[in-house]
Amino acid sequence: MRFAAIEASTEWCSVAVWADGEIAALERRAGNRHSEIALPMLEGLLGKAEIDAVAFGAGPGAFTGLRIACALAQGLAYARGLPVIGISTLEALAQESGAARVVACIDARMREVYYAALEKRAGRWHEAIAAQCVAPQSAPTPPGDGWLGAGNGFEVYQETLAAKVSLMRPEVHPTAVAVAQLAAPRLAAGEGVDAALASPVYLRDKVAFTKEELERRT
Repeated sequence: MRFAAIEASTEWCSVAVWADGEIAALERRAGNRHSEIALPMLEGLLGKAEIDAVAFGAGPGAFTGLRIACALAQGLAYARGLPVIGISTLEALAQESGAARVVACIDARMREVYYAALEKRAGRWHEAIAAQCVAPQSAPTPPGDGWLGAGNGFEVYQETLAAKVSLMRPEVHPTAVAVAQLAAPRLAAGEGVDAALASPVYLRDKVAFTKEELERRT
């Protein structure tokens, strides 16, 4: 099986191609340029090779990046009649960390974080704390010990979140490689969906504070 993977939920943009267990990938710090660079990066990896499916980082994360990744996955899949699968960016973050017990935390702006505690058992991630958008001071502490804190939420809110984990690695971020690793067994099991059914997972509908809300917070 050969499939493409796209991840654009943070300031990083990455793409990958899975081919029977071998992965080729490209990654760039994109800022706000995901829409400019994602497709050329993927075309550079794919060349003229055919693919059987498309995976993408479905969220939560930056609204614009999620929409770009989903739209690109849909465009590639729809034209070819291929299945699509969305992968949680918090799962991809946990996968990228290399640990087995991970508190995945992405800065959601607006003084909130996207947050989940994930434990790997029998090769799959299971939620000890369900994915949520929450104020850092209200984020629940995971049960037991040995949790690694991964993601830029631990950089932005280090003092607030440090007590919830044994070790922090704020530099870890979701990647297309991790998305591909998680997508492969699910696609093989037939979990891909029609391109029209693919959609991002936002966890929060609000994009920014209103002027009045900002004034009340200052």
